[in-house]
Amino acid sequence: MTETSDQGPLIPRNRAVHPPAYAIDYKTSVPRSPRWSLLSMDSTPSEETGPTFGHGILGEWDNNLIMNRTRGKAPAVGERILVHGRVMDENARPVPNTLVEIWQANAGGRYRHVKDTYFAPLDPNFGGCGRTITDGNGYYEFLTIRPGAYPWPNRANDWRPMHIHFSIFGHSFGQRLISQMYFEGDPLIDHCPIAATVQDRSQLDRLVAPLDFSKSRPLDFLAYKFDIVLRGRRQTMFENKIEGM
Repeated sequence: MTETSDQGPLIPRNRAVHPPAYAIDYKTSVPRSPRWSLLSMDSTPSEETGPTFGHGILGEWDNNLIMNRTRGKAPAVGERILVHGRVMDENARPVPNTLVEIWQANAGGRYRHVKDTYFAPLDPNFGGCGRTITDGNGYYEFLTIRPGAYPWPNRANDWRPMHIHFSIFGHSFGQRLISQMYFEGDPLIDHCPIAATVQDRSQLDRLVAPLDFSKSRPLDFLAYKFDIVLRGRRQTMFENKIEGM
């Protein structure tokens, strides 16, 4: 059934496109997948009207992961890239004033996390996270370094493709969606058990950012465009929500 609102009819949800919670080739999904039917619970006032993130809290270097750990004193090591795009609703309308956060591995494929024991060295000048707020057109951008691929203890020799994690907040703290972005041309995408949980290739391609020479800067950085669609037929796939918002 199609619902209506003051913004026109909503596009019906398609729950069949979401990756299964249990995927045998993705080892940690086995103990994490639910064993009983899911319960649908109404949201509470605190979830609908809880604290929000304001523009005044943004720092000068928050969307510059190359410089934000050292506050501009020394750059991170790696290939410089610009990741940019728009946050939109199902009808391609911009979603302004939305908090977008990212986190990623460094150029060697290692996270700044106590449980990451990969042999690649840590970069003392790279923290691996950033944040920004979309403008009136729903636009955002991050200057960062291309993350490295890394091995993970899944099957005998599994590697995660180069990727950047995204978090998008809505109008309150309880409205949060999480996804990740891959890079055009990365051959490891076709070998990743996590990416393979998105079984329709057209849907997986929505998580792959194409190279964008129109925003690249000569002798400085390449650009990748990653638009985020919150709902509808062309929605971005989210890890924690079946149909987006």
